[in-house]
Formats: sequence, structure tokens, C-alpha cells
Amino acid sequence: MSVTVDVPAPQTLALAPAATQAAAYFVVAEALTNVTKHSGAQSVLVEATVVDGPTGPALRVVVADDGKGGATAAPGSGLDGLRSRVAALDGTFDLDSPAGGGTRLTVEVPCAS
Repeated sequence: MSVTVDVPAPQTLALAPAATQAAAYFVVAEALTNVTKHSGAQSVLVEATVVDGPTGPALRVVVADDGKGGATAAPGSGLDGLRSRVAALDGTFDLDSPAGGGTRLTVEVPCAS
């Protein structure tokens, strides 16, 4: 499986405080673990950018694969744990994983410290 990492403006990532960066790290680590264990994907794209969120800058992390899809954030699952970690930082968690269509996880965590 190949993993491509895209960080179009790496200098902007410094806007994110340590807690936001740590949350992004755990999102990527857990998502890649899930891809490896469950998806059957051949490729994964990880993107990290700072975007304008509703309350100011936010760190957006997207992990998208070409696997079999069907992932859910069921209670007690690793994805549910990620959702909780992101929510604790007032972030958003969006999981799009139609059966047969790959999985796309998008997380945004505010950069306000």
C-alpha cells in the first residue's frame, strides 16, 4: 500500500498549538492503522492544511483511501475514540465511507489556543 502525504503550506502548520497538532497526529495514526487492518486499500492520501474555520484558523486533516469502504465510528471503536478526541477540542469529524467506495475521513480542529 502506498501513502502520499500532501502539506501544501507546511509553514502554516505552526499556527496550530501543540494540542491541535497532537490530535492531528492521532487522527492520522489511527486512520492509517484502520486502513491497513480493514480497508484492502492500495493507496492512501493524507492531507494537512490550515483553513479558515467558523471561529478562525483550523487545522484540517484528510485521510482518504481507495479501499472497500463501509467504515463506521461505532461506539467503542477507534474511530469513535478519534471523534471524542476531536470533539474535546471543539473540532469537527466527518466520515464518508460508502460500501465499495473507499473511505474519506476529514477532521478540523481550531487553532485557537
